[in-house]
Amino acid sequence: MTYLKQSVCGVFLAIIGTGAAVAVEEAKYKVLLKDASFEVRNYAPHIVAETLVDGDFEDAGSNAFKRLFKYISGNNRSQQEIKMTAPVTQKADSEKIDMTSPVGQREDNGRWAVSFMMPASYTLDTLPEPKDPKVVLRQVPAQHIASIQYSGFWSEKNYISNRDKLDAWINENNFKVTGEPLWARYNDPFTLWFLRRNEILIPIGNPSAN
Repeated sequence: MTYLKQSVCGVFLAIIGTGAAVAVEEAKYKVLLKDASFEVRNYAPHIVAETLVDGDFEDAGSNAFKRLFKYISGNNRSQQEIKMTAPVTQKADSEKIDMTSPVGQREDNGRWAVSFMMPASYTLDTLPEPKDPKVVLRQVPAQHIASIQYSGFWSEKNYISNRDKLDAWINENNFKVTGEPLWARYNDPFTLWFLRRNEILIPIGNPSAN
């Protein structure tokens, strides 16, 4: 099992300060069906900042996190408009964006797409443009998601085990899969393994159509 690299851990330390984690905005959804650790959710539309990385499953998050964190920390071209004044106009050079959860990871043609959800107060028009061309902003439409929640280490073994459980539950309920699995992490790497909230999210068709 591979933990986030020391440099990324340092970034997390900056987020949580001296040990008390700050509250962060989470993706908004409505639970339509609950069955033990499984749920069907209706997610509201949202925007993610996303980057593609190479590497194995457990290193992908580490490799991408620093790049995405730089974007929300100010490595961007602010789209904030300032009213014209005489004799000059101004435009903010960069803008800090609040941290949200979860951090998502999904496979994309042999690479890993890692994403941060953007705060709901932003639109694609108002989000600052990333300076790093490897960071892209993407609109995620409203969708139905089948999910499983579990605790434990951030390992590929745990991911595969719980993904298989979710696949079996989806098949048992005759849901139609419409997208790739997303691995969602809600905690910093200093949270004890048995207290971590991890989820696997798989897009499905409208369950009421079954």
